[in-house]
Amino acid sequence: MPPVALVKPSTRHRESYRSLVAEFHERGEKLIPFVLSFQHDDFDAMLSRLADCAQGIGLPEGFVPHSTFWLVEDDSEVVGVANIRHSLTPALRIEGGNIGYGIRPSAQGRGLGTAVLRLALGHARNLGLSEVLVTCGKGNVASARIILRNGGILESEDYLESRGEVVQRYIIEITNDVQA
Repeated sequence: MPPVALVKPSTRHRESYRSLVAEFHERGEKLIPFVLSFQHDDFDAMLSRLADCAQGIGLPEGFVPHSTFWLVEDDSEVVGVANIRHSLTPALRIEGGNIGYGIRPSAQGRGLGTAVLRLALGHARNLGLSEVLVTCGKGNVASARIILRNGGILESEDYLESRGEVVQRYIIEITNDVQA
């Protein structure tokens, strides 16, 4: 696998980010993490919105501050996105957790999901978190494997009527050897 890094969103990767979002749309895949649904026609405004979200500025009711990072391969292509929620609400404890991540559909199956979560754990530690909650649908075997590879321990699972599926909740303790 070529070298990857988890970086702050910037205009440097504008076209690659846009192509990532377009690829999700073209393949009919759900936009995960949710920040992929942010309008990006005015790219600078989207970047400003992401920066505000990290500071807790202008958040919708029920949202917590959250930081977004892009997984960039070979210092050029955005191949994934991670979103780290700085704290949890009761609703996020049921569904959502601290970290959401997604990999460009054409880049899936190459170990990048494991890499994006591992790197996100380092950023979560930098935010002062010592453990995180990560959730996934029980049928999403690939995501469950990614979480387990990163030290996830299944805490619970429940059927969520709103999703029509069982959601699993994993706890990952963040160790000092995790690098951002």
